[in-house]
Amino acid sequence: MSSLRNAISRRAHRERAQPSSRKKFGLLEKHKDYVVRAKAFHKKEETLRRLKEKAALRNPDEFYFQMIKTRTVDGVHKPESQANKYTQEELMLMKTQDIGYILQKMQSEKKKIEKLTAVLHCVDNQPSNRHIYYAEDRQEARELHSQSSESRTPPSSDDIPDHIKRKTATSYRELEARKSRVNELEKIYMEMSLKKELQKKGRKRKLREDELICPTSKPVYKWRSERKR
Repeated sequence: MSSLRNAISRRAHRERAQPSSRKKFGLLEKHKDYVVRAKAFHKKEETLRRLKEKAALRNPDEFYFQMIKTRTVDGVHKPESQANKYTQEELMLMKTQDIGYILQKMQSEKKKIEKLTAVLHCVDNQPSNRHIYYAEDRQEARELHSQSSESRTPPSSDDIPDHIKRKTATSYRELEARKSRVNELEKIYMEMSLKKELQKKGRKRKLREDELICPTSKPVYKWRSERKR
């Protein structure tokens, strides 16, 4: 009977649309829209109720350090500035750790580049034939020479399988990406080393353009010579 009931065509019931007199209010809200709106409203209402309950049951003797480290501006809590949170020695130590991390990553990338370059070099350069043949006369020597020259002809690109070509191209792209990464790490290392040196004690000044022997876009500093005990 269920199959016969499904076989009979039924009328498609459409939901009531917004009356023409209320078109300015937008689409007519359906029951599913009301359910979503009601859930959101009750969730906000429950949050406000819990906050009011916490405020009513608050301990007047409660204290935590954030109370004295923040200030209220237009009813909004804003933390105090922590620009001088660390001492000069702590900043120098953190700079040293950061420079050490960058140097370690740079050395690791260079080792990977060397390994990848060696592998690609072995793939590109075919091993040469080093067999020695002894001929009895000039005619036999010419034949052996012609045979060896034919055998030494490198394989054409058509003979190489497609998956080998794809792997080789991927390896070359990886090599270029690692080289660019090493260049970026070297720039970061030089900038961090310069900032660390500038934080050290000692009188220094930035050289003008006319004082530079080799003009460069980067700033150059000169430290005053001091006598070391």
